[in-house]
Amino acid sequence: MAEEKPRLIPTQPWENGWAPDTSRVPGTRRLWMAGTLALSVVAACVTAIIVTDQQAEEPVPVAKAPVPSPGSTYPGLLTFASPSASEDTPPNGKSGLSSAQPTTSASPSAAAPAPDVKGSASAPAKETPAKPATSPSPGKSSAAPGGQSGSHIWKSVEAASYPGRYWHVSDGLVKLDQVRGSESREDSTFDAVKGLSNSSCYSFKTHDGKYLRHRNFILRAEGNDGSALFKQDATFCAAYAGYSDAVLFQSVNYPNYALRQKDFQIRLDPWGYNTTNRQDFAFRVVNPLA
Repeated sequence: MAEEKPRLIPTQPWENGWAPDTSRVPGTRRLWMAGTLALSVVAACVTAIIVTDQQAEEPVPVAKAPVPSPGSTYPGLLTFASPSASEDTPPNGKSGLSSAQPTTSASPSAAAPAPDVKGSASAPAKETPAKPATSPSPGKSSAAPGGQSGSHIWKSVEAASYPGRYWHVSDGLVKLDQVRGSESREDSTFDAVKGLSNSSCYSFKTHDGKYLRHRNFILRAEGNDGSALFKQDATFCAAYAGYSDAVLFQSVNYPNYALRQKDFQIRLDPWGYNTTNRQDFAFRVVNPLA
């Protein structure tokens, strides 16, 4: 019969000769595991913060509008495809802003009377004094149908989200107001001209010659100081707004921003795929109120 050897009991080193390992501090293995886990958590947090910062620095994605083909127009607006000698005079064309009108100019030979070849006995032709031309006031009853008055194309801008409210200059700021008296109608009527910094886009002039420009992201009416910054601030490009009868006005110097109404104030706000209240960015260009 095999002799049964007694088992080693760690708690009784004085009986079997076993002694605990005193070369390391008890519990160091757990400390190493806890330290490794803490370092892993810190590294993961730092990586997440770096990735988040990189994503925040990227520009807001812009909902690209379909590129219009040559000659196409947006609702109520004329597409300015080529530059002209005058920045304030849009070209003729078939659109909501202007209509092609043939111009007739009499040649000098047709306007002057034929000379008398028989002699000087005939009396000179009697000239009829020309009546002085009167320039119609902006948007008044003398304007042609469709808002065209001479070389001016007068339009009003209505909010798609608030029908019956229009862009209205009040104390130098452009707000979204309802139509009131004749003065209110005049301040809600603008001359749509070629963009000051981009002839394919638009600028809007008031009846007293000021331009609508954004400053501190607020749309206001100010006089043109001739600077490049002013021309960019006063130029807006039309794009698809998501509504068949509305248009989006994007800033030239802030392509990711567009005009919108917020608390009945017209301002410049970011525009992208994640934009909420997209209907506030849509406007209808209609016939002039004044």
